[in-house]
Amino acid sequence: MFELKYPETDSSVQQGSEDFPLIDEQGNVIGRASRQFCHGGSMALHAVVHLHILSNDGRLYLQKRSMKKDIAPGRWDTAVGGHIDYGETVAVALAREAREELGLDISSMQPEPLFCYIWQSSVEREVVNAFAIRYEGQITPDHDEVDEGRFWTFDELKQSLGKDVFTQQFEQQELPRLINYFNEHEDYEK
Repeated sequence: MFELKYPETDSSVQQGSEDFPLIDEQGNVIGRASRQFCHGGSMALHAVVHLHILSNDGRLYLQKRSMKKDIAPGRWDTAVGGHIDYGETVAVALAREAREELGLDISSMQPEPLFCYIWQSSVEREVVNAFAIRYEGQITPDHDEVDEGRFWTFDELKQSLGKDVFTQQFEQQELPRLINYFNEHEDYEK
Protein backbone atom coordinates (compact mmCIF):
# COMPACT_ATOMS: atom_id res chain seq x y z
CA MET A 1 0.00 0.00 0.00
CA PHE A 2 1.10 3.52 -0.47
CA GLU A 3 -0.24 6.89 0.45
CA LEU A 4 -0.75 9.51 -2.22
CA LYS A 5 1.74 12.35 -2.09
CA TYR A 6 0.07 15.60 -3.11
CA PRO A 7 2.19 18.59 -4.11
CA GLU A 8 2.65 20.93 -1.16
CA THR A 9 1.98 23.94 -3.35
CA ASP A 10 -1.46 22.75 -4.53
CA SER A 11 -4.06 25.13 -3.13
CA SER A 12 -6.83 23.82 -5.39
CA VAL A 13 -7.66 20.67 -3.40
CA GLN A 14 -11.43 20.20 -3.44
CA GLN A 15 -12.71 16.89 -2.18
CA GLY A 16 -15.80 15.51 -3.84
CA SER A 17 -15.15 17.22 -7.16
CA GLU A 18 -15.16 13.94 -9.18
CA ASP A 19 -11.66 14.80 -10.30
CA PHE A 20 -9.11 12.07 -9.71
CA PRO A 21 -5.46 12.50 -8.84
CA LEU A 22 -3.19 11.40 -11.66
CA ILE A 23 -0.20 9.62 -10.16
CA ASP A 24 3.10 8.00 -10.99
CA GLU A 25 3.83 4.45 -9.89
CA GLN A 26 5.25 5.66 -6.55
CA GLY A 27 2.04 7.48 -5.60
CA ASN A 28 3.24 11.00 -6.39
CA VAL A 29 0.36 13.13 -7.59
CA ILE A 30 1.37 14.61 -10.93
CA GLY A 31 -1.95 16.10 -12.02
CA ARG A 32 -5.70 15.80 -11.90
CA ALA A 33 -8.34 14.74 -14.38
CA SER A 34 -12.04 14.04 -14.71
CA ARG A 35 -13.63 10.61 -14.45
CA GLN A 36 -14.50 10.86 -18.14
CA PHE A 37 -10.86 11.47 -19.07
CA CYS A 38 -9.59 8.63 -16.85
CA HIS A 39 -12.18 6.17 -18.21
CA GLY A 40 -12.00 7.40 -21.80
CA GLY A 41 -8.95 5.51 -22.95
CA SER A 42 -6.31 7.99 -21.77
CA MET A 43 -4.56 5.29 -19.71
CA ALA A 44 -3.71 8.00 -17.19
CA LEU A 45 -2.69 6.24 -13.99
CA HIS A 46 -5.08 6.97 -11.11
CA ALA A 47 -5.74 5.34 -7.73
CA VAL A 48 -8.63 3.28 -6.41
CA VAL A 49 -9.51 1.46 -3.20
CA HIS A 50 -11.03 -1.99 -2.81
CA LEU A 51 -12.49 -3.45 0.38
CA HIS A 52 -13.01 -7.18 0.80
CA ILE A 53 -15.51 -8.21 3.46
CA LEU A 54 -15.17 -11.63 5.05
CA SER A 55 -17.69 -13.25 7.34
CA ASN A 56 -16.50 -15.01 10.48
CA ASP A 57 -16.98 -18.37 8.73
CA GLY A 58 -14.71 -17.32 5.83
CA ARG A 59 -17.21 -16.38 3.13
CA LEU A 60 -16.49 -13.40 0.89
CA TYR A 61 -19.07 -10.66 0.25
CA LEU A 62 -19.38 -9.52 -3.36
CA GLN A 63 -21.49 -6.82 -4.97
CA LYS A 64 -23.29 -7.12 -8.26
CA ARG A 65 -22.45 -3.91 -10.08
CA SER A 66 -25.34 -1.67 -11.03
CA MET A 67 -26.48 -1.77 -14.63
CA LYS A 68 -25.91 2.02 -14.56
CA LYS A 69 -22.13 1.58 -14.26
CA ASP A 70 -19.97 2.55 -17.24
CA ILE A 71 -17.56 -0.35 -16.67
CA ALA A 72 -18.68 -4.00 -16.21
CA PRO A 73 -22.36 -3.40 -15.43
CA GLY A 74 -24.22 -6.40 -14.00
CA ARG A 75 -21.08 -8.33 -13.05
CA TRP A 76 -20.14 -9.53 -9.57
CA ASP A 77 -17.17 -7.72 -8.12
CA THR A 78 -15.25 -6.73 -5.01
CA ALA A 79 -17.51 -5.75 -2.08
CA VAL A 80 -16.42 -2.11 -2.29
CA GLY A 81 -14.46 -0.47 -5.04
CA GLY A 82 -14.07 3.15 -5.91
CA HIS A 83 -11.85 5.95 -7.02
CA ILE A 84 -9.88 8.23 -4.77
CA ASP A 85 -11.10 11.78 -5.30
CA TYR A 86 -8.55 14.53 -5.71
CA GLY A 87 -7.40 15.66 -2.25
CA GLU A 88 -8.43 12.47 -0.46
CA THR A 89 -6.19 10.02 1.34
CA VAL A 90 -6.49 6.28 0.77
CA ALA A 91 -8.15 5.84 4.20
CA VAL A 92 -10.69 8.62 3.62
CA ALA A 93 -11.59 7.23 0.19
CA LEU A 94 -11.98 3.71 1.59
CA ALA A 95 -14.34 4.90 4.33
CA ARG A 96 -16.34 7.07 1.91
CA GLU A 97 -16.75 4.28 -0.64
CA ALA A 98 -17.82 1.75 2.03
CA ARG A 99 -20.45 4.22 3.26
CA GLU A 100 -21.65 5.17 -0.25
CA GLU A 101 -21.85 1.68 -1.72
CA LEU A 102 -22.89 -0.49 1.23
CA GLY A 103 -23.92 1.86 4.03
CA LEU A 104 -21.00 0.68 6.18
CA ASP A 105 -19.32 2.85 8.77
CA ILE A 106 -15.80 1.46 8.98
CA SER A 107 -14.41 4.39 10.98
CA SER A 108 -13.99 2.26 14.11
CA MET A 109 -12.53 -0.70 12.19
CA GLN A 110 -8.96 -1.18 11.10
CA PRO A 111 -9.06 -2.54 7.54
CA GLU A 112 -6.10 -4.80 6.92
CA PRO A 113 -3.93 -3.85 3.92
CA LEU A 114 -3.79 -6.86 1.58
CA PHE A 115 -2.04 -5.95 -1.64
CA CYS A 116 -1.49 -3.25 -4.23
CA TYR A 117 -1.23 -3.68 -8.00
CA ILE A 118 -1.70 -1.89 -11.30
CA TRP A 119 -4.75 -2.90 -13.35
CA GLN A 120 -5.14 -1.95 -16.98
CA SER A 121 -8.28 -2.54 -19.03
CA SER A 122 -9.09 -1.37 -22.53
CA VAL A 123 -10.24 2.03 -21.20
CA GLU A 124 -8.32 2.77 -17.98
CA ARG A 125 -5.19 2.20 -15.89
CA GLU A 126 -5.34 2.30 -12.11
CA VAL A 127 -3.40 1.46 -8.96
CA VAL A 128 -5.57 -0.75 -6.74
CA ASN A 129 -5.12 -0.55 -2.96
CA ALA A 130 -6.94 -3.59 -1.51
CA PHE A 131 -7.99 -4.04 2.12
CA ALA A 132 -10.04 -6.55 4.11
CA ILE A 133 -12.28 -6.53 7.17
CA ARG A 134 -14.23 -9.17 9.05
CA TYR A 135 -17.86 -8.14 9.30
CA GLU A 136 -21.16 -9.79 10.22
CA GLY A 137 -23.48 -6.78 10.56
CA GLN A 138 -26.02 -5.01 8.41
CA ILE A 139 -25.09 -4.30 4.80
CA THR A 140 -27.38 -1.93 2.91
CA PRO A 141 -26.37 -1.58 -0.75
CA ASP A 142 -27.07 1.73 -2.49
CA HIS A 143 -29.01 0.60 -5.55
CA ASP A 144 -27.57 3.40 -7.69
CA GLU A 145 -24.16 1.81 -7.11
CA VAL A 146 -24.97 -1.87 -6.49
CA ASP A 147 -27.80 -4.08 -7.77
CA GLU A 148 -27.38 -6.66 -4.99
CA GLY A 149 -24.82 -8.29 -2.75
CA ARG A 150 -24.23 -11.55 -0.93
CA PHE A 151 -21.61 -13.73 0.74
CA TRP A 152 -19.97 -16.45 -1.38
CA THR A 153 -17.96 -19.48 -0.27
CA PHE A 154 -14.57 -19.86 -1.92
CA ASP A 155 -15.85 -23.08 -3.51
CA GLU A 156 -18.76 -21.15 -5.09
CA LEU A 157 -16.31 -18.55 -6.37
CA LYS A 158 -14.03 -21.18 -7.91
CA GLN A 159 -16.99 -22.99 -9.53
CA SER A 160 -18.13 -19.72 -11.19
CA LEU A 161 -14.79 -18.92 -12.81
CA GLY A 162 -14.82 -18.62 -16.59
CA LYS A 163 -18.61 -18.29 -16.77
CA ASP A 164 -18.86 -14.49 -17.30
CA VAL A 165 -20.19 -14.04 -13.76
CA PHE A 166 -17.43 -11.78 -12.39
CA THR A 167 -15.72 -8.66 -13.61
CA GLN A 168 -12.56 -9.39 -15.52
CA GLN A 169 -10.53 -7.58 -12.88
CA PHE A 170 -12.00 -9.57 -9.99
CA GLU A 171 -11.58 -12.90 -11.74
CA GLN A 172 -8.09 -12.31 -13.14
CA GLN A 173 -6.50 -10.13 -10.45
CA GLU A 174 -8.40 -9.93 -7.17
CA LEU A 175 -9.52 -13.50 -6.54
CA PRO A 176 -6.14 -15.15 -7.26
CA ARG A 177 -4.44 -12.59 -4.99
CA LEU A 178 -7.04 -13.15 -2.26
CA ILE A 179 -6.62 -16.91 -2.39
CA ASN A 180 -2.82 -16.57 -2.22
CA TYR A 181 -3.04 -14.06 0.63
CA PHE A 182 -5.39 -16.18 2.71
CA ASN A 183 -3.34 -19.33 2.06
CA GLU A 184 -0.24 -17.50 3.33
CA HIS A 185 -2.01 -16.07 6.41
CA GLU A 186 -3.34 -18.89 8.52
CA ASP A 187 -5.28 -16.49 10.76
CA TYR A 188 -7.80 -16.21 7.89
CA GLU A 189 -10.07 -19.20 7.81
CA LYS A 190 -11.89 -19.89 4.57
